[in-house]
Amino acid sequence: MQFVYLFAIGIAAGMLSGMFGVGGGVIIVPALVLLFGMSQQTATGTSLMALLLPVGILGVIEYFRSGKISIDNVWFGLVIALGLFAGALFGAKIALGMSGEMLRRGFAIFLVLVAIRLWI
Repeated sequence: MQFVYLFAIGIAAGMLSGMFGVGGGVIIVPALVLLFGMSQQTATGTSLMALLLPVGILGVIEYFRSGKISIDNVWFGLVIALGLFAGALFGAKIALGMSGEMLRRGFAIFLVLVAIRLWI
């Protein structure tokens, strides 16, 4: 049954990632914390592992085929990916230095701020 739940989380995250460019932090991490009792750090690390390949490549191919992104957009994405590469390392070091409770609360504040900004 655990496989079914994990697969369902992956499907939901993949669909939302393909639709809105979100998934890991917004779907996978909270689901792993709330449904599987993982610590915030463990859930974040698990989410990063899951997102390594499947989210990006298939979504990019589909958007490129449909003409919604161009070579310029691919270049922009690659430059952003370089930032993600470094940012993920520093973000992981910061997160691992925080208590699980502090990280979870910070994440909740982040989600609320994003929601307010999107609403306005």
